[in-house]
Amino acid sequence: MALSKVWVHAELTPEGNVAPISLEILAKAREIADTVEVFTGADGAAVAETVGKHGATKVHATGDLSGKLQGVHVAAALAAAIEGGEAPDAILLGTTYDGRDIAARLSVKLDKPVLTNNTDIEVGDGIVVSTQIFGGTQIVKTKFAAGGPAIALFRPKSFVAEESGGGAAEVAALAVPDTGAAGAAKLLNRHVEETTGPKLDEAAVVVSGGRGLGEAGKFELIEELAKLTKGAPGASRAIVDAGWVPYSYQVGQTGKVVKPTVYIAAGISGATQHMVGMKGSKNIIAINKDPEAPIFGIADLGIVGDVHKVLPKLIEALKAR
Repeated sequence: MALSKVWVHAELTPEGNVAPISLEILAKAREIADTVEVFTGADGAAVAETVGKHGATKVHATGDLSGKLQGVHVAAALAAAIEGGEAPDAILLGTTYDGRDIAARLSVKLDKPVLTNNTDIEVGDGIVVSTQIFGGTQIVKTKFAAGGPAIALFRPKSFVAEESGGGAAEVAALAVPDTGAAGAAKLLNRHVEETTGPKLDEAAVVVSGGRGLGEAGKFELIEELAKLTKGAPGASRAIVDAGWVPYSYQVGQTGKVVKPTVYIAAGISGATQHMVGMKGSKNIIAINKDPEAPIFGIADLGIVGDVHKVLPKLIEALKAR
């Protein structure tokens, strides 16, 4: 049984591209619905081609909001459209700052529940979403009551983005009603941290370091190895909390979820919180001097050794190639 229609939030990156998480959700939406459409708090023409290639047939767009808050305006526009008779069976968004803001406000306006941080969705006798709890060791399945739309948010990397070969989606105006005082707030400035190389959540190779490195200065080994493998450096929560690296490096339940082709964990024992964020990697290589470290339980290749000896040797070998 498939749903008749699903709407997916087409979120944009700071560079103006459709966010990877939106394309991932579009792939799943195509599996569960006859018709897939998107909505966006931006210019519809700017996303029409990309979302069309990923299976969306229509873009409901507010147009450029000129820095106004996405949550306030997109939620108000969606509520007005739904109350006007355009209700889809489900509304799917990413578990992001804007996604949570839109979903929360829409939930209040429609008096409908919202389920967040999901990793899967099924359609059979109703709409059922799956949520990982207890650090990913258990999965809870929750069924939406009839009389939607069902509003659900999903974690990054829950699905694999795939093009369907469609043409540019049709663009339709999504009118924004009066939002009162709440609509007056504007984003005046955005700080984007300078980075080089691939992004952590998009890299084919991720090299992460943990407390086993011993001191902040040793994180240079992680960065050098990541550069040599054309990958991205990551970190455990322990060294982020210790101030060794920025939060943007953190891999785990409260950081970024990554699914690279190769994940190298150096000096990371394997706390459940960390493993939730990387256990979906295709190939996991663990380096730790403790043979009983939990990380070895999910590693495809385990190296029992001192990271201060193993990493320099690995770097030396790569440079010699």
